[in-house]
Formats: sequence, structure tokens, C-alpha cells
Amino acid sequence: MCEARRAVARTSLLCVISWGVAMSASAQPAPRPPGPPPTATLTVDEAVREAIDHNLTLAAERYSVSVARARIVTARLRPNPVFTYSAMLPDSAIYDNDVNPFENVFRMDVVMEGGGKRARRIEVAQQATTVAELQLLNTIRTIMLDVQGAFVDVVLAKENAALARESLDAFNALVQVNTERVRTGDLSQVELARSRLAALQFQNDVRQRESKLAIARHKLKTAIGRTGPDAVDVTGELRREATPAAIETVARLALETRPDLQALRHDEARSAADLRLQIAQGKIDYTVSGEFHRQQAPHDIVGNQYGLYVSVPLPIFNRNQGEVERARGESRQIDARIRALEADIGREVQAAYEEYSAARDIVATIETQMLTQARDVRATTEYSYRQGEASFVEFLDAVRAFNDTMQSYNEARAEYARSLYALDSISGKVTP
Repeated sequence: MCEARRAVARTSLLCVISWGVAMSASAQPAPRPPGPPPTATLTVDEAVREAIDHNLTLAAERYSVSVARARIVTARLRPNPVFTYSAMLPDSAIYDNDVNPFENVFRMDVVMEGGGKRARRIEVAQQATTVAELQLLNTIRTIMLDVQGAFVDVVLAKENAALARESLDAFNALVQVNTERVRTGDLSQVELARSRLAALQFQNDVRQRESKLAIARHKLKTAIGRTGPDAVDVTGELRREATPAAIETVARLALETRPDLQALRHDEARSAADLRLQIAQGKIDYTVSGEFHRQQAPHDIVGNQYGLYVSVPLPIFNRNQGEVERARGESRQIDARIRALEADIGREVQAAYEEYSAARDIVATIETQMLTQARDVRATTEYSYRQGEASFVEFLDAVRAFNDTMQSYNEARAEYARSLYALDSISGKVTP
């Protein structure tokens, strides 16, 4: 009887434990499926700063400065002295007959550079380092413009996608209303089919706009140097300034501060220093040598000899004429490049200012004359269509005209922002 009661107790305990385990397992939340990666939202200034820190092209360009600075270290080095040791060991027949003693020779040769070659090398390396630093700044300038343009593209794609979704939502609602009107006999099946077809067209437009938005975000992500799975989004309005700097000011700043033009001017100075270096390379170098001879003859006779030598090459054939002419030709070439870049900068300033003026005028025209009219026409036509006073084709034309106007407005604002960023870039701005 006791054994039966113990068995029942053990069974009851096992049931309670099993029930508790099951309840605790059911209380744990089920694992969630992996969702999309988190989205980072950036302003245009944050995107530019991140690009300066992490852009892959810029990271590679920074090594050019390190390489140029290493060349300064190389230019400061002096020629190594040369140590020579030799031993004259005659055999016993010669040595025992006092013909030739044992001899140990220690020699040191030191090259004395002439023409100031070391100072000229250092000057060339320092100018080359300045050129590399300015080229890095110019790379930063172009990357800033790329990031700003990519930011504008994302904002434009977002606004166009929102406009397409708004039209799709409106036509989906209209399809629902028309379906009810067909059910009540207030509308024909043809009108319902037309509204459904229009809704499908707007659905395709939404898909296209979302695809362009994804491409624009990926372009921005690449420009700022991100390689992980996290998505990138932007926040902030498109840049808009009523009165940027005057064209004369932009042109003056561009000629004074553009890093690419400054790099060419310093490259011209480097070329002049290289010409002086090549002329110095044609000067002779002196080699001063000293020798110490330790001689040992039979019968413990030991003696020393000392020698001093000066070697001077005769510059009869090679005076580095070819490199001198090469340096002169390179200097003339750089001077021509400077003049060409100055002319290109002038044309860039004129073109950018013209683009700015055109975009500003287009934005003002759309805002003052077109937006209100397009919105009113769409609202009036929609009301008339719902009242049965306008055809579906007229309503659809009004909606498309409004969308075209809004897209033109968005693109004009985007072009306006791009032109302002372009003016900053042309004038040589390299800070966000």
C-alpha cells in the first residue's frame, strides 16, 4: 500500500515538473525573423564629414602625402662612406727572402657632393610634398561635391516617390468609390476599368520611383565610404539661397584658392627646383680617400705607411645635359597647364553661374505661376468628375499635369541646390 502511494506521488511530481517546463517554454518569446538592417539618417554636413573620414578614394589619396614626406627623408641623406680592407699574404719563399712583407691595408673613401646637390634634393622633395597635400585637398573638394550631389539625388528621389505614392493612394481610393458606384448602378464598368488601369500605371510609377530612391541611397552610401549592410537615409531640406556670392567674387576666389590650381603653381615651383637640381647634378663630386698600411717583415720588423687621395671626375662628356633640358621642358609644360586650367576655371564659373541663374528663375516661375494653378485644376476636375460633370480622361489629364508640374518643381529645386554646391566647389571651398 505504501509502495502504491509512493508511485502515485512520484508520478504526480513528474507531471507537475513537466507542466512547469512546458509553461516556462511557452512564456519565452518566439525568436523573431531577421528584419532589415537599421537605417542611419544623415544631414548633408554629416554625410560630407563622414566621407572625408571614410571615403575609400580619399583614404588611398592620403598615402600620396606619406610617400612624398618619405622622399624628404631620402633627400636629406648623405652618401655613405666606403670602408675597404685588404691583406697581402706572400708565401714563405717570398717572405723569408725579404722580398715582400705581410701587409694589412685599411682604406676609407668619402664622397663630397658638389653643387649643393643635397639642398636641391631637399627643396624638390619639399615642393613635391606641398603638391601632394594640395592634390589631397582637391580630392576632398571633388568628393564633397559628389556627396552633396548624391544627397540632393536622395532628397529628390524621396520627394518624387512620395508624390507617386500620393497619386497611387488617391486612385486606389477612387477605385473603391467607383466600385461602389458600379454596384449601385451609378457608374459604368468602362469607367471602373479606366480607373483601375490608371491605378496600375501609378503603381508602376511608384515602383520605378522607389527603385531610383534605392539607387540614390546606394550611391550616397558608397560616396561616404560605408561598406556594411546598414541602409542610409537623409534628413533636411534642399539648399536654397537667394543671394549667393557675385560672379566676380567666385571667379576671384577660384583663381586664388582652388587646390588644383595651387597644386599646379607649386608644381611649377617644384619644376624650377628640379631644374636647379639637375644643373647641380652636372657639377663634379670629389672623393677623398685615406689609407693605412700595416707591414710586417721577417725578423720582427714592423712598419706603417699612410696614404691620402683625392679623386676628381673630368666633366668632358656627361654634364647631365639631357636632364637639364628635360627639366626646362617640364617647366614650360606646367606653365602651359596653368594657363589652360585658369581658362577652364573661368568657363566653369560662367557655366555654374548660368546654371544657378536658370534654376533660380525656374523655381520662382513654378512657385508663383504654376503650382497653384495646377493644384486648383486638379481639385476642380476631381470635384467635377465625382459630380459626373467631367470625364475620367479629363480628371486623369489634370492629375498627370499636376504630377508633371510637381516633378518639374522638385527637379528645379534639386538643380538649384546642385548649382549652389557647384559654385562653392568651383570657388575652392574644402570644408563642410
